[in-house]
Amino acid sequence: MTPELGQLALILALLLALAQGVLPLIGAWRGNRALMAVARPAAAGQAVFVAFAFGILVWAFLHFDFSVQYVADNSNLELPWYYRIAAVWGAHEGSLLLWIFILNVWTVALAAFSYKLPEVFASRVLAVMGLIAVGFLAFIVFTSDPFGRLLPMPGDGADLNPVLQDPGMAFHPPVLYTGYVGFSVAFAFAIAGLLGGELEQAWVRWARPWTNVAWAFLTLGIVAGSWWAYAELGWGGWWFWDPVENASFMPWLVGAALIHAQAVTEKRGSLRAWTILLSIFAFSLSLLGTFLVRSGVLTSVHAFASDPRRGVFILAFLTIVVGGSLLLYALRAPKVAGGKAFQLLSRETVLLIGNLMFAVAAAMVLLGTLFPLIGDALNLGRISVGPPYFGFLFPLLMLPVVVLMPFGPFLRWGKGESPLLKQILLRVGIAAAACAIVAAFFVDGKLKAIVGVAALAWLGVGVLLYAYKRWRDVPRGRRYPGEMAGMLLAHLGVGVFVAGVLLTESLSVTRDVRMAPGETQHISGYDFRFDGVHRTTGPNWKADQGVITVTRDDKQIAVMHPQKRTYPRGQVQTESAVDAGVFRDLYVALGEPMDAGNIEGAWALRLYYKPFVRWIWGGGLLMMLGGFVCAADKRFRLKRTADATASLDLQPQETRA
Repeated sequence: MTPELGQLALILALLLALAQGVLPLIGAWRGNRALMAVARPAAAGQAVFVAFAFGILVWAFLHFDFSVQYVADNSNLELPWYYRIAAVWGAHEGSLLLWIFILNVWTVALAAFSYKLPEVFASRVLAVMGLIAVGFLAFIVFTSDPFGRLLPMPGDGADLNPVLQDPGMAFHPPVLYTGYVGFSVAFAFAIAGLLGGELEQAWVRWARPWTNVAWAFLTLGIVAGSWWAYAELGWGGWWFWDPVENASFMPWLVGAALIHAQAVTEKRGSLRAWTILLSIFAFSLSLLGTFLVRSGVLTSVHAFASDPRRGVFILAFLTIVVGGSLLLYALRAPKVAGGKAFQLLSRETVLLIGNLMFAVAAAMVLLGTLFPLIGDALNLGRISVGPPYFGFLFPLLMLPVVVLMPFGPFLRWGKGESPLLKQILLRVGIAAAACAIVAAFFVDGKLKAIVGVAALAWLGVGVLLYAYKRWRDVPRGRRYPGEMAGMLLAHLGVGVFVAGVLLTESLSVTRDVRMAPGETQHISGYDFRFDGVHRTTGPNWKADQGVITVTRDDKQIAVMHPQKRTYPRGQVQTESAVDAGVFRDLYVALGEPMDAGNIEGAWALRLYYKPFVRWIWGGGLLMMLGGFVCAADKRFRLKRTADATASLDLQPQETRA
């Protein structure tokens, strides 16, 4: 199968994206049903050609077609077939093609599930998705062709980066991109509403399930990436504030704000302009992340390319999308202000405070990520912003969110009840204080650990109290609709996550040691005995493999096998060994032999005891599950009513108010 067919497929997809992006907009403006009808077939055709191109690239990797430059740079004859598939998105060109493929999946899904939307509105939404595809397809066709030839064809390739030769590579990027790109749907709904003036609550209800699904996928992608870094890189951390970690975290924060803002707008008609603005910012931050990674302007362990031409293209696209959408917002947003008034003590107030904290936190992360660029531009020298900056400001900004979270569900729309809130405050406060006192005896008075336990009790008891209230006061069958159950799961996940972070940071033990065969190190009640190192081989690597026997009270707990792998091109990669548990992880990373070349002697090892680290990812998974459950609420299923259709009568745009 010739790669040139892949190039042709991408060009045809670009042409169809142009048709999808331009013709339906003209049709909606002129009231031309024929032009509006182009949207769905164009979207389907574009998806077919993009899928065809993606399939050709997969075929090229599986069949060792080293005449393709991208395949030769990221594969070789010894690479196992499953990593050859993962290598498709292992570098710049392929990751961008995956991005476009997932964008088409979202577009096709939107086209399939939007038949009950008013015709004019649906055509605008699909047109906006088409214009987004135009930008990315033009980027890959003109600057990042994954099918470029390498002639004469080499006999072997350069191999995939060893860091990426991990099962997480097959899962993390596609899931992360699914969430990352998914915010384009919320963006498309918002822009379609601005273009047509359909700024009532209906469009927000249509957009909510899509936003929840995108946020849930992004949550899962971030969790998977954190676990991958923890298990693969050998440094035992779960978050490093790397620029690309930040690039995915910023839209996650804005997405969390957007989910809650959409709820206020749908229920009460308030915060309409703010909801639209968050929709724009969530997708804009996704584009900004693309610029940061793929332009190479910031150093990152995830960096794919450093090409000024690509950077200029993405920057221009970012300017058009963000600048154009904000200009449209400035022109149309004054017309959408309004909604029902609400008092200070109300659910709207709590959600608004949370929104502001999430937005400010995203701005803080953005500033910290871009500050090295700002420093260079102002001739301030090489300035780096690391964990101390983020680690201080982010918890400070999230503190009001955690404090207010138990009270939000109990508050009514518009007006709350002070006596009820006092009861809730008393109950969750007593629970948090009691758990903190008990925890103090088990964590040697370490403040972070105590706060972590108290936070879990604060949020967990708040969730349980509201769940009990619903069980007591609401009739069977209506107690826990999807939206309500999803909210409870997500809030519980926040508590588990916060507890996991604070307990792990406070109670973890790290020890860098020199160990000869037969020697033992005692850490947190566990004995780590070093039994030596031997040589082993894998599909495309050779390794020095250590043997560490872990015992507790003379009972064997685990036998761990950390590795130091060497790949065909001489790349060296550390493979840690982890004995996982619900309440603790035991973690070993193999360093270097103390006597170079003598693997039978003493080695440098790094030993970790990491309590409750899995609670970090468990909390993230609960939040993810909450997003999916909320999106599945029956209330969000589209019903095309006469009123909805009438509100968007097919008529030329210039005749509308």
